[in-house]
Amino acid sequence: MKKVLFTATVDSHILNFHVPYLKWFKEKGYEVHVASNGNSSIPFVDIKHNILFERSPFRLVNLKAYKQLKKIIDNNNYKLIHCHTPMGSVLTRLAAKKARKKETKVIYTAHGFHFFKRAPIVNWLLYYPVEKWLSKYTDCLITINDEDYECAIRKKFKAGFIKKVNGVGIDLNKFKFQTSEKRKELRKQYGYSEMDFILIFVAELNHNKHQDMLINVVNVLKNKIPNIKLLLVGEGNLMEQYMYQVKELDLENNIKLLGYRKDVPNLMAISDVAVSASRREGLPVNVMEAMATGLPLVVTDCRGNRDLVKNGENGYVVGIDDVDGFANAVDELYRLHKVRVKYGLNSVELVKKCSLDNVIIKMEQIYKKYI
Repeated sequence: MKKVLFTATVDSHILNFHVPYLKWFKEKGYEVHVASNGNSSIPFVDIKHNILFERSPFRLVNLKAYKQLKKIIDNNNYKLIHCHTPMGSVLTRLAAKKARKKETKVIYTAHGFHFFKRAPIVNWLLYYPVEKWLSKYTDCLITINDEDYECAIRKKFKAGFIKKVNGVGIDLNKFKFQTSEKRKELRKQYGYSEMDFILIFVAELNHNKHQDMLINVVNVLKNKIPNIKLLLVGEGNLMEQYMYQVKELDLENNIKLLGYRKDVPNLMAISDVAVSASRREGLPVNVMEAMATGLPLVVTDCRGNRDLVKNGENGYVVGIDDVDGFANAVDELYRLHKVRVKYGLNSVELVKKCSLDNVIIKMEQIYKKYI
């Protein structure tokens, strides 16, 4: 039986983004293997290899992970290997060098290069040379946003092919445009009134996602929009810092740190505007989910965000760290109901190119080229 291997640093990456593609290979009669750190039960997987990947390139345990992975690859005649995440893809491509000489094909999806416009110089010094060098051991490099695609072409990455695909695909059956009646019903269920003006940001609480900026935005707007609410959905290492910031600014009635939630579609449905303060993105799933729900957006001007949000079409793109500009954009959407409705409807149309159905078609074309 033909075999395929998917690799990523952690199980959650596979579970969150790649199950539909594991299913696709399973339905084509492949024996499906996954190599990642963890012992999760992953659907459509025949063999799960627990590899001790670490995200940091400076952890010596990654040498052990490389040896584990090389042994697995050398002992299996994989038709195709699809690797993801920075360390997962680095170690996979190194471990697969011998296998490629035996006609195993290696596909790498870059979910957002660590080197990008305005990135710290250390990112360019550390990650760019490695990615360019390893591109010659890559049969197909897939990028998910315009900036990364243009960079790979401009810098002459040596992958066999360089393709752009619109992310991993958003399930439009899960995130749907909500009627006003459904929204009203859900708000009552969650304890919010029709008068509340609700912003939502679904993301890990960390430096890159930059939630402290949004807390400051709400602080600027609390007198202009007394009924403003910000829902911060997610966990992370800055939870306590953000809780302290909210308390210090006396915003506990305005900002809710909700932690990890399984009801994100409902939380999106009760919201008026989706926001993102990210410093860096690949192609953000949270933004696509908000668009599919029919929300207008206010986002920072970073790679990924600007691929999805078009200024004056389905929302506003403002400068990173521009608290006043962000607050003004939110205030405009608060005051102009018709604009909110128009931008929300435009979001629904614009996100269709990122639907799971459309992305699977693109990925099928790529997979079929190598199998």
